[in-house]
Amino acid sequence: MSNQPEERYEDSLLYRIRHSAAHVMAQAVLEFYPETKYTIGPPVENGFYYDFDLPQPLVLEDLEKIEKRMRQIIAGGHPFVKKVVSAEEARQVFKGQPYKLELIDGLEKGGLDEYGNPLAEKPEISLYQSDTFTDLCRGPHLETTRQINPSAIKLMSIAGAYWRGDEHNKMLTRIYGTAWRTPDELKNYLKMLEEAKARDHRKLGKELEIFTYDEEVGPGLPLWLPRGGVIIEELERLAKEMEEKAGYLRVRTPHLAKEDLFLHSGHLPYYAESMYPPMEIEGVKYYVKPMNCPMHHKIYGSKPRSYRDLPIRLAEYGTCYRYEKSGELFGLMRVRSMQMNDAHIYCAEEQFEQEFMAVIDLYKKYFDLFDIEKFVMRLSLHNKEGLGKKYVDNERLWLKTEDMVRNAMTNGKVPFVEATNEAAFYGPKVDVQIWSAIGKEFTLATNQVDFAQPGRFNLAFMNKEGVEETPLCIHRAPLSTHERMIGFLLEHYAGNFPVWLSPEHVRVIPITDPQNEYAENIVRQLRDQGIRAGADVGAQRMNAKIRAAQLMKVPYMLVVGENEAQAGQVSLRVRDGSRADNIPLAEFIARAKDRISTRSSKF
Repeated sequence: MSNQPEERYEDSLLYRIRHSAAHVMAQAVLEFYPETKYTIGPPVENGFYYDFDLPQPLVLEDLEKIEKRMRQIIAGGHPFVKKVVSAEEARQVFKGQPYKLELIDGLEKGGLDEYGNPLAEKPEISLYQSDTFTDLCRGPHLETTRQINPSAIKLMSIAGAYWRGDEHNKMLTRIYGTAWRTPDELKNYLKMLEEAKARDHRKLGKELEIFTYDEEVGPGLPLWLPRGGVIIEELERLAKEMEEKAGYLRVRTPHLAKEDLFLHSGHLPYYAESMYPPMEIEGVKYYVKPMNCPMHHKIYGSKPRSYRDLPIRLAEYGTCYRYEKSGELFGLMRVRSMQMNDAHIYCAEEQFEQEFMAVIDLYKKYFDLFDIEKFVMRLSLHNKEGLGKKYVDNERLWLKTEDMVRNAMTNGKVPFVEATNEAAFYGPKVDVQIWSAIGKEFTLATNQVDFAQPGRFNLAFMNKEGVEETPLCIHRAPLSTHERMIGFLLEHYAGNFPVWLSPEHVRVIPITDPQNEYAENIVRQLRDQGIRAGADVGAQRMNAKIRAAQLMKVPYMLVVGENEAQAGQVSLRVRDGSRADNIPLAEFIARAKDRISTRSSKF
């Protein structure tokens, strides 16, 4: 059975604290700016926010006075009182608040949530009042404001946000805050934020010369610099080794295809907003591909298949292009060009569990390799209300394949949680959430079941009885994309990659110019042994060269002076601060080759 968390965030004390703090913040803002039109203020991970249509812009200094007033309101011990009302009563309460009136209309007419998405059932309309502030709200809240610890709240930042997340709507002012149970929890959170800022992959990517963006190239289209290119090559080498052992076959597909292919696959109706507009050539429309699967289906279907051929595992590090909205682009985490660790497994139904769990086992091997200790497998299910719109309209196959995944995970004793309305359009999937070394959460990869597209493409194999049968397809990407994976690893390791993954394994540092030739000779020997090395023969002093290597987070620094040159030795300085003077070069080479070949996390 699935391992559900002991308590959902929505049911937790922290959720109620943050939701209540959002109301207190809104009250304070309205007291200072009475003409404000207010919208929504939900709890989010690690805090809360509220969006306002303000009569004037805010600056960071304004947060101090708002926060001070919040503490005064909290001290008043005002109860949070719920009242269920009719739509008409709610309109009377919020008659001067156009955003609230729009929300009330949605609740009454279509059962829409605050973002305009359909709800499973028509909800009640409820208000929460505390002191002078009343909000249209489902709750839950604390009993009184005094249950918020005034020393454990802080307003963090001001940002712009479109109403309901739609760039065609008005830009609002969003105030972010955080709230915790105790001052120590707040202190630890703020400390973690400082560490996260130092580990930000965008900052490290620039400092370590991993990737860059250029306005003439376009937003969301990263340019990989030589050092980033090395990391990509290492990740591909890792994936290819692991997949070759697991019986995958490597394929290559073009970057664009005719419109008919994506109509055939069903992606265009479901996925058009995330695809780049077509280009028309000789009266035919072509799209740059947002995914590899339709082309892999074509490869599978290129010749007759027998049950003896299955499972067939087709793998490709293919570049895909997706149109993410400008406001959603974020470093390497949300991009428009991505190189995906993609593969599609075609199997008979009786092979499904073994193949699906082999992918899960591959995840675990990668987690061990990258020292990922915390992760969650999330079984993402369909929502019956979305059939024919968001999801393929086949309830029977949805329920069947969801049970197949659920049973496979249970039989494999892999803990997982379930999430409704998060599936791919063609089938259920297991999404993988991972946490970095400082506890930052990332959505990394996915393992998806596809019961729809094999039939669409008339894919078949001849079973043991000599009857044609449609295979199941598993879509999987354990190493995500190069972009997202490297972004995660930059933050996870704070740029201190393990030796095997470091763009530069060794930097040789001559103490004075007469040792430059010896340093260059060492570099040649290291490169002959497959060790990435370079010599710093610049005019700077030795200490400046060491400092430069440390800033680039080079794992090994070999310092060579007159004595080392005469004895054929090196003095080793390791990134972790350890050192060993006057060791034979052959001894160091053996050590470095072992760490690289075994992909060890040790130095």
